[in-house]
Amino acid sequence: MEELSTRRVIIVGAGLGALYAALALAPRPVLMISPERLGEGASSAWAQGGVAAAMSAEDSPDSHAADTVRAGAGTVDAEVAARTVREAREHILALTDLGTPFDRTPEGGYVLSREAAHSFARVVRVRGDQSGAEIMKALVAQVRATPSVQVLEGVKAIALDTDGGRVTGVAVQRSGPEGSAPAMLRGAAYLLAGGGSAGLYAVTTNPARIRGQVIGMAARAGAVIADPEFVQFHPTAIDVGEDPAPLATEALRGEGAVLINRHGERFMQALHPDAELAPRDIVARAIYAQAQAGLRPMLDTRAALGARIKTQFPAVAAACARNGLDPAEAPIPVAAAAHYHMGGIAVDAEGRASLGNLWVCGEASSTGLHGANRLASNGLLEALVYARACAAGIGRALGPDSAGAGELHPEFRPGGVMPDPEAIAALRRVMTDHVGVVRNAAGLKAALREIARLEAGQPDCPAFLNMTATATLIAAAALRREESRGAHYRDDFPAPRGGAGTRTRITLAEALALRQQVEKETP
Repeated sequence: MEELSTRRVIIVGAGLGALYAALALAPRPVLMISPERLGEGASSAWAQGGVAAAMSAEDSPDSHAADTVRAGAGTVDAEVAARTVREAREHILALTDLGTPFDRTPEGGYVLSREAAHSFARVVRVRGDQSGAEIMKALVAQVRATPSVQVLEGVKAIALDTDGGRVTGVAVQRSGPEGSAPAMLRGAAYLLAGGGSAGLYAVTTNPARIRGQVIGMAARAGAVIADPEFVQFHPTAIDVGEDPAPLATEALRGEGAVLINRHGERFMQALHPDAELAPRDIVARAIYAQAQAGLRPMLDTRAALGARIKTQFPAVAAACARNGLDPAEAPIPVAAAAHYHMGGIAVDAEGRASLGNLWVCGEASSTGLHGANRLASNGLLEALVYARACAAGIGRALGPDSAGAGELHPEFRPGGVMPDPEAIAALRRVMTDHVGVVRNAAGLKAALREIARLEAGQPDCPAFLNMTATATLIAAAALRREESRGAHYRDDFPAPRGGAGTRTRITLAEALALRQQVEKETP
């Protein structure tokens, strides 16, 4: 295997967390691994809602923290929540200084929208539903102009190398369909910021590349994983058969859009006092139940927005238009889709993982902020807060800046093993069918058996083994959690356990042991 060494900090990923961390690390030399052209294919760019922050006079970080804890269904780390939301305002101001064109009032204040389970309108946005794309555009421009950052585009990480519980390298290969033989990159420190796992599901709002590879890569290297069973399903993916499904942002419901079924009946009012603005897990299960009953759930924006949806929410309008829908004239069909992974690589307050010399930020991490059910628009906020925390932690660990590090240019020789598309499709179907919105022991055991079978078919493909590792962790932790809590709903254990909620800590070895036990049982 080709091997190259550098004094640069190696960042795996190119989304919001990765870009923000690279800028925070400057002028310390950084090498960023981007599977596609910088700014493309990152889930951050697809985020429609915005960044949650207490920016109005009547709101406060304490209220934001309380909403975060309440939405998280008993497993949020309250100290993490308080610390994170306290920093929110300064990150909004920092992004503004970096060129993000947040929506502003005529008086110069920030336009704020209200999303599910928030007590106040506190989501700072850009052009209605363009927040992620516009924030990413501003950060990409800044990174392109930063001499200390080298970006390897069209390259993906597939494995971590370790020595004595400490990360010493990352194996990479070309990310195109032909792939390449892997190359080993060795740097000064390693930051994983490569996204979550929702693309492991057949019905998802995530880009195609976001399929749990980074979490699985760390798990295969021995990292502790936290809360993998908690996968959030967005209730209003636009149900038009696209893969991934386009998203109808929660801000639409914040503007007054309502959920109806094919009979024109609103169904959320009977389920929760906040109706359409109930926590996401409640709305997602209601959407799922309506769909299972053949009642065709839909989002009706006509009275609330009318034709204004086309200018205020251009991404939603465009998704509707390309599928022959006019949301000003008819309701939008919706479905519950895998959207965000609350679980991930367990990290401490500065983003440090259980493996030495490894930090993690963004959706690949599990900080304790989200608990069992992420509060809307807290995802981008967490990525910002922990990207800066990781940068500071890496700086303290490495000491003075290592100036003058040369660039790396791997040759990427022919070879390597790429995942079988049919195996990926089968894995995604299994996850949607058995580890989705509603779960039970029989389905979770069936999923574990099928994941093992698919994994056995590609034993020498690290990229696929990363996916099956994460899928195994999600299903195994879901099987172990014999209760319903937040986004994790078991119809064979429909109530939460008594007492305070507990977080999951699990290793891949433990998850595989449970999988092997299930394989020995009679189906």
